[in-house]
Amino acid sequence: MTTELRVLRDAEWHVWSDKLDMAFGELPQPSEKLALRRDLTEIDRSFGVWDGDEVVATASAASFGLTVPGGAEVPVAGVTMVSVQPTHRRRGLLRAMMRHQLADVRERGEPLAVLTASEPAIYGRFGYGPAAQDMRLSVDTVRLAAPELPGVDGVRLRLVDPVAALADCERVYAQLVPTRPGMLARRPGWERIGVLDVPGERAGAGAQQCVLAEVDGELLGYARYAVKPEWHVAGPSGDVRVRHVEALDPVVYAALWRYLFGIDLTSSVSVATRPVDDALLHLVADQRRLGIGLRESLFVRPVEVGAALAARTYRTPVDVVLEVADPFCPWNEGRWRLTGDATGASCARTTDPAELALSVREVGSAYLGGFTLSALAAAGRVRELRPGALGAASVAFGSDVAPWLPHSF
Repeated sequence: MTTELRVLRDAEWHVWSDKLDMAFGELPQPSEKLALRRDLTEIDRSFGVWDGDEVVATASAASFGLTVPGGAEVPVAGVTMVSVQPTHRRRGLLRAMMRHQLADVRERGEPLAVLTASEPAIYGRFGYGPAAQDMRLSVDTVRLAAPELPGVDGVRLRLVDPVAALADCERVYAQLVPTRPGMLARRPGWERIGVLDVPGERAGAGAQQCVLAEVDGELLGYARYAVKPEWHVAGPSGDVRVRHVEALDPVVYAALWRYLFGIDLTSSVSVATRPVDDALLHLVADQRRLGIGLRESLFVRPVEVGAALAARTYRTPVDVVLEVADPFCPWNEGRWRLTGDATGASCARTTDPAELALSVREVGSAYLGGFTLSALAAAGRVRELRPGALGAASVAFGSDVAPWLPHSF
């Protein structure tokens, strides 16, 4: 087999994209979805493997800013559109693409790569660690009272066209980005995925709707949702399928949820993704009625360990020497002294004795504060080499709010 790994050419995009869908067993994409994918594809960050004139593997990256503990925005590569045709599996093509991509990310000066995984078991061997979780909800709104807070009646709600309100909603979203690790500062165009509403993909629901929440004429929140009608012998039991709920104020947030709980002809609310520490957990009287489910969402891969660890702040003062293993990106291997606190940090090479030993995958898992070093140590993935080092570092790596990825890419 003779193959060529190279950057995608603009004229090749449609064939390359079709091969991606084929690898995932997808039906032909609707025109509006395909057009948005094309607009968001960064051609110079997209590449593939060709066997003769046939595309047999694909990969790309999107340029984002990622909020890290402390509120800083760090440039990251959002790894996406990775596929290998079934005829060319187990031939090292994925490994070659991952190696090529990480070298490119490093050359661009991005200290982190991130991804969402259709098959999480694949990416650990390339140094990606699960770093954030999604909370999915299936709410029984018949047996669970709607959220209430003093002042919710003063919030004005109005239904608007989702596309027409997109710029206003994006301004709300942008104000929230620095407040939670894992959130994405996105390039223009990415906000459009929030209002992509393909009729053939509604799974029985109606068109997407958008409600804006205002106080004294100022927009402070919004929700996007669709209603799936359902009728039983006893009457209507539709489902409110919530896509996004964002607010800059607790009262506004409660008002939006009260609205969603109370939509006529419905008996449930389904929510695809919320942070694991979402305020809704404490706005209801019975969390069990929320039907909570958890799964990992964002995977983080430090590309430059020193730069990545220095880019965030730490919950408590930390001074620890890490012995990092990273055979896939050997420039990261060795000992690093991390010194930092809530005001800033530095991380540099050292010859001092190691105090904690871990792989780059565990650095990624702990990086946003979503998983503790202590939990990783309990699973045998972090080794304490100096008594007391683990507990102190584990607390320091924590975050006041849980990391959360608001949407895939």
